[in-house]
Amino acid sequence: MTNLTGLQAPDFSLQNEKGETVSLSDFLNKKNVILYFYPKDMTPGCKTEACDFAAAYEDFSDLDAVILGVSPDSAERHSKFIDKHGLPFSLLVDEDQEVAEKYGVWQLKKNFGKEYMGIVRSTFLVNKEGIVQQEWRNVRVKDHVAAVAEVLRKAGDN
Repeated sequence: MTNLTGLQAPDFSLQNEKGETVSLSDFLNKKNVILYFYPKDMTPGCKTEACDFAAAYEDFSDLDAVILGVSPDSAERHSKFIDKHGLPFSLLVDEDQEVAEKYGVWQLKKNFGKEYMGIVRSTFLVNKEGIVQQEWRNVRVKDHVAAVAEVLRKAGDN
């Protein structure tokens, strides 16, 4: 697994829940990007993580950051997830896992003795220049959003 901290974030273009194309480069020189990869819409851990990011949305906006979630789910499923939980940010469709591969988060996982390929919950903080400021891999949902906010606050103090 490659450590991307300090490197140029891999650019991408993906469809969001509305079928619009969103590219990382759209935010260069404008916003910090919190890019979080999660396994699946409508699952307990992913719901908690999304709702935690939603609850902190205003704080992240004040810190000049945009939140983008990425999973292999379809635009239709993302739309239902957003509507159900009132998420104020876009979720991006990575059905072929191309972007997950670029970020090294599509990996062999084990669960209840079964092996399968899937997204390892991970978050990348990308600054306005497109550099990965920090990355969190194998994320535990509890207190994760607060940790991301703290790093973003400290980066803003520099």
